[in-house]
Amino acid sequence: MSRIVYVNGQYVPEDQAMVSIFDRGFLMADGVYEVTTVLGGKLIDFHGHAARLTRSLGELEMAPPLNAENLLQIHRELVSRNGLDEGLIYLQVTRGAPGDRDFSFPDPAKTPSSLVMFTQSLPYLIDNPAAKRGLKVISIDDIRWGRRDIKTVQLLYPSMGKMMAKKAGCDDAWLVEDGLVTEGTSNNAHIVKDGVIITRHLSSDILHGITRAAVLRFARSAQMKVEERAFTLEEAKAADEAFITSASAFVLPVVEIDGAPVGTGTPGPVAAKLREIYLDESLKTAI
Repeated sequence: MSRIVYVNGQYVPEDQAMVSIFDRGFLMADGVYEVTTVLGGKLIDFHGHAARLTRSLGELEMAPPLNAENLLQIHRELVSRNGLDEGLIYLQVTRGAPGDRDFSFPDPAKTPSSLVMFTQSLPYLIDNPAAKRGLKVISIDDIRWGRRDIKTVQLLYPSMGKMMAKKAGCDDAWLVEDGLVTEGTSNNAHIVKDGVIITRHLSSDILHGITRAAVLRFARSAQMKVEERAFTLEEAKAADEAFITSASAFVLPVVEIDGAPVGTGTPGPVAAKLREIYLDESLKTAI
């Protein structure tokens, strides 16, 4: 059965979905996106993703196509129509298709924003083998633009970073700027030293991860110590543990950086505990 996707007000089979060649997301990467996880047919952290979407749109002076309640209805409809039990819903908003290419923004009264959404079935999100074996990462220079807090669709360099890691026989890359780790290519980076969870503070240097925020909140509730500050690559290599957080990974341990083992070189107890807590608490509040 063909997957049903949402394109600007219509639910259509994926092979019939079309977006204009003049869409500014295609021509200018002039768009933002969100990815919401689905577990047991329910949405994880939907309201957090909706709030971040609103913020991203506001930072780019882009008109929101729908309100959060309407978006929630479409998410649920896509889950239902596609029989999605475990996976993701991808949402993308662009500045629309003005009918020609121009660096200047089109008048939003004449060119409405474009909204597309689709599901991805991923049956091994919870039972991800990487949770038991851990991830190997490399470090690369962070040469992205300065507004990483806006979740834009300009993902070329993160994609290149993923490929650099694969060519090196690793899983991912951590981005480094002025000797300090910013984040992973598609996730937030964390280390653990002497029982303290350390992760970069929020600023325009990193994406304000929805899963990051939830994990830190749960960690503090569990009486774990958390420090939100920048840390060096050398600190990361000397850490007792390291891990990443993201909507699709939840919490995954990092066991190697640039060929050097982190801690014992095996997944550590803090990452394992945080993954357990996150999944337990998130499933309780899924909608």
